[in-house]
Amino acid sequence: MDFSLDKFHEECGIFGIYGHREASTLTQLGLFALQHRGQEACGIVSSDGDDLHQFRSKGLVSDVLTEDVLRSLTGVSAIGHTRYSTAGKNTIKEVQPFAVTCQHGQIAVCHNGNLPYAAQKRVELERAGAIFSSTSDTETILHGIARTEAGDAVEAVAKVLQDTEGAFSLLFLTPNALIAVRDGRGFRPMVLGKLNGAWCVASETCAFDLIDAEYIREVEAGEMLVINEDGLHSSFPFAAKKKSVCAFEHVYFSRPDSIIFGRSVNQSRHQMGKQLAVEHPVEADLVVPVPDSGVAAAIGYARQSGINYRQAIIRNHYVGRTFIEPSQSIRSFGVRLKLNPIKDLINGRRVVLVDDSIVRGTTSKKIVQMVREAGAREVHMRISCPPTASPCYYGVDTPRKADLIAAQMSVAEVCRYIEADSLGYLSLEGMLDAIGMENETACVACWNGKYPTQVAGGEPTIDNSINI
Repeated sequence: MDFSLDKFHEECGIFGIYGHREASTLTQLGLFALQHRGQEACGIVSSDGDDLHQFRSKGLVSDVLTEDVLRSLTGVSAIGHTRYSTAGKNTIKEVQPFAVTCQHGQIAVCHNGNLPYAAQKRVELERAGAIFSSTSDTETILHGIARTEAGDAVEAVAKVLQDTEGAFSLLFLTPNALIAVRDGRGFRPMVLGKLNGAWCVASETCAFDLIDAEYIREVEAGEMLVINEDGLHSSFPFAAKKKSVCAFEHVYFSRPDSIIFGRSVNQSRHQMGKQLAVEHPVEADLVVPVPDSGVAAAIGYARQSGINYRQAIIRNHYVGRTFIEPSQSIRSFGVRLKLNPIKDLINGRRVVLVDDSIVRGTTSKKIVQMVREAGAREVHMRISCPPTASPCYYGVDTPRKADLIAAQMSVAEVCRYIEADSLGYLSLEGMLDAIGMENETACVACWNGKYPTQVAGGEPTIDNSINI
């Protein structure tokens, strides 16, 4: 079993920069910082003022965006994308940024989010004679731009996105402009920075830290930034909508060293752990995080409860997504490739395991078994968010509802399934308070099933042709 498959996955990270002579190299570094948002493929498009230059490949940023590749991506502006894909659709055709030439000239795009009605729109476009080169929802945006009567690419982008429903943080690049757009509800994060006079945009602030850029602010929900030789221009061309930022960014997706939606992710997770200890106390000897996403919450839990904190499970960071299992008789083999307990810390002790979420439950069960085999007297599982019971339609790779254990079982039944002595989830109210969000401004559909938009019929597929 692949440990990573029992998690929700953010499906991409985006980075763009305008006005720097090392634009492609800085974009590569920005993508490296955002590698956690997608590990299957990456790409960069640069502009030299006259033409766009493109490179896309399957693989990690450090492996495929080589020095030779970067030398070919000339110019002072660039956009880049790093992608997470799921079964069956990890092909070069799906890798972004996409680049085309149309009536508005050369234009490239990369996307973080999901367009629920893209499949329906694609059928309409194909019937009208459109030819698609990929199965990505993002490509429907390019077709819309190409068909829109407008004075230039900037005007065409604004017109198309006025009628586009869904979650999108988008970067467009033309030979002479960088365009950044965030949907009116602000589902996915996007931040603005500056480096020695050059403007940069990214999914998370950790990308700015790596290149020593200054974090300026969030790109606002519904905002469109146009960056060109005249500077930065902000506008709000879309109808106002109720804000619905993704709370799961603070629970799991974003790096703890990032500032997301104006708040430190590490601070949020620490507060979640403290609140979890208030809501679900237990007598125990050790608080142990499930690395790496459970670390900050476990520290908070330990501090609030007064129970000793120990990193008693070690993670191997050098394991890929695929491997050959030598024998079905080797129990917990898949989990042990990535996680291994320190037995002398665990043996004979009552352990509180802190993790960010339970999705299918299979990994949690194997971790509990592993900790018991290391000699734990008791194992108490604590989760720093509510039970995850509904799939996401807004740019996150999630299982179908039928595969989400919290949608099929009560908390007591999940506890028995994972073979823990007790199980406690953080309440929705406690989580939002820890994050500093209000229910009215956060998307919490994966916990309460109340979606902020109408979604195209049926459940979202885990096929990455729909969720990019």
